[in-house]
Amino acid sequence: MKTFLDSNFLLQTETAQKLYHAHASKMPIIDYHCHLSPQQIADNHKFADLTEIWLGGDHYKWRVMRANGVPEEYVTGDKPAYEKFEKWAETLQYAMRNPLYHWTHLELSRIFGVDKVLNPATAREIYDECTAKLQTAEFRAQAIMERMHVEVVCTTDDPVDNLEYHAAIRKSNLKTKVLPAWRPDKAMAIENVAAYNDYLTKLEAVADITILNFKDLLNALRKRHDFFASQGCCLSDHGLSTFYATPYTDAEIETIFLKARMKKELTAEETDKFRSAMLYELALMDAQSNWVQQFHIGATRNNNARMFKKLGPDTGYDAIGDAEVATPLARFLSRLDEEGALAKSIFYNLNPRDNELMVSTIYSFNDGTVPGKMQYGSGWWFLDQIHGMEKQINVLSDLGLLSRFVGMLTDSRSFLSYPRHEYFRRILCNILGREVENGMLPASELPFLGKMVEDISYNNAKQYFGF
Repeated sequence: MKTFLDSNFLLQTETAQKLYHAHASKMPIIDYHCHLSPQQIADNHKFADLTEIWLGGDHYKWRVMRANGVPEEYVTGDKPAYEKFEKWAETLQYAMRNPLYHWTHLELSRIFGVDKVLNPATAREIYDECTAKLQTAEFRAQAIMERMHVEVVCTTDDPVDNLEYHAAIRKSNLKTKVLPAWRPDKAMAIENVAAYNDYLTKLEAVADITILNFKDLLNALRKRHDFFASQGCCLSDHGLSTFYATPYTDAEIETIFLKARMKKELTAEETDKFRSAMLYELALMDAQSNWVQQFHIGATRNNNARMFKKLGPDTGYDAIGDAEVATPLARFLSRLDEEGALAKSIFYNLNPRDNELMVSTIYSFNDGTVPGKMQYGSGWWFLDQIHGMEKQINVLSDLGLLSRFVGMLTDSRSFLSYPRHEYFRRILCNILGREVENGMLPASELPFLGKMVEDISYNNAKQYFGF
């Protein structure tokens, strides 16, 4: 019987162990998509206790706590910190085979040096030990990033953000490079005309442009895009239910925009045409700036109306969607390709139904100019567990070039999530090692396989993004 979470965790063959320990484990981390708070990084935030750093904002944990019958006051409510943690420890026993079980213990081990199993009997001891460590300089936000060998972090930032905390970080002694990433979702969200007009007021203020028509909107966004570039940004990111590529005319978009500006409700067709125009124009900006664009596709958000009214977004009530992807994706990419304006792109799908669809479609638009120009992104959100990662790796291998993959990211709001990179690397090495030992890959190519592991873990991302 193997020991839980030992040095060969998830590495089921000798070759897998060699690939991981000699190659994957030594590579630094490039976390090119996350939701960390730039302010907490700039302030070198000191966490009050283990509950704050572990349960604060973590809707993964909130979902399973609710599923375990934990009342909301212990999840997002005002119960004392330890009582919330105690409920999490009680829940974790029931979360065996959920990725949270592995992530929890990896984070305890790799960041806090705690190798005990968390359960109700150990909860008080673990809480006290970790909370005490969090009071020291070695466990403040910046120190955690440096200790985990994080070389680059890209946060998620709205066009109206002033990026003041990124500027402060650059002036600090932090060794980790922290860059903004452009997330213009609110600039496309015209379906709620009241909220959209409120957003345009903010955009007008930061861009110093009066937005009276669609051309003004694009000018304001381009000005902010240029500002983000001046602050080191080289990535965009879009959270979409699907791609938008409905045919439209410039006159139609002007009419739709003016209608929304007058706070008149739009039809579904008008909304779709506007989104199509915006997605195209934003892609042009990325291509002109030589940025990488990322597309996260397939979530249905805020499904529980009652809890959305109570808690707002990003609180654990999102799910996998099933919108049509193939036709609008191909139409969107083909238009950009025809115009010579298709930037390097990474695509993440949330519905595993779309795995093969996504790879086969995006690979129709590789053009020989950049290795791995069209990237099939790592298993995302509900799919960033063992089975989801294995499926992503296998589909990319079957239909594309795994060796050119830019690897893992955390997509997390937590400073404790960096062991997810280790988790991914172990899964990758286990797949490759098993196939060598099964005669499916040649043992004579182990030197190249070792390099391939290093590339996927770090080198490919560094070259692809130009960090």
